[in-house]
Amino acid sequence: MDDLKDRVVVVTGGSRGMGREMVVAFAERGAHVAIASRKQENCTQLAAFVTDRYGVRALPVGCNVSNWSDCDRLTEAVYDEFGRVDVLINNAGLSPLYPSLAEVDEALFDKVIGVNLKGPFRLSAKIGARMVEAGGGSIINISSIAAIRPNASAIPYAAAKAGLNSLTEGLAQAYAPTVRVNTIQPGAFLTDIASAWTPEGRAHMENSAALQRCGNPDEIVGAALYFATSASSFCTGAVLRIDGGTA
Repeated sequence: MDDLKDRVVVVTGGSRGMGREMVVAFAERGAHVAIASRKQENCTQLAAFVTDRYGVRALPVGCNVSNWSDCDRLTEAVYDEFGRVDVLINNAGLSPLYPSLAEVDEALFDKVIGVNLKGPFRLSAKIGARMVEAGGGSIINISSIAAIRPNASAIPYAAAKAGLNSLTEGLAQAYAPTVRVNTIQPGAFLTDIASAWTPEGRAHMENSAALQRCGNPDEIVGAALYFATSASSFCTGAVLRIDGGTA
């Protein structure tokens, strides 16, 4: 992983859960990090931690990726601070609960599409174009098993993540041959949202996986490092399932 030292990595949804694990993993390997999420305070705390622990530069940015102007502001802040981006990880996501499909209102639907699809498109368009100009880079989208295994409790989310998978292949063609674009497609992971799961729901997810368990947040790291480095130099437009063999 020597090619990560002094690289610049941007992680949206980077202050907690799998995003936090990726931020820490890249910083541990000498990369400078931009940490973006809706809560500035959480980003600032994590930035201070990785700077103190690993001696890298860290930029905290409060950003709602469903807002294009926020995406543009994040892009400019990162380039003003670091002058370049080597890796963009579109990790921010959300899937609000709803009582029924008929009760999904327009605001909720737009919010889900905005965070999970619209934001990654805008950031990839803005940063990806600059990566091409700079001669290379890697964009990593974080999708979901819901993209190919949708269920009634998360249909707008599943549709957004399916769109993200499609976006990955299109961007891989658009930015080739210098910029690679790939997707990690996680299954059920024990992030903070797992606290809202019912015991029955968790048991169902565990029983649906060949490995008979949910993932731990740090188990996303290996795939992220793979796509971010020369280890995946001949890989673009790919969707890698990290789901314990969910059927």
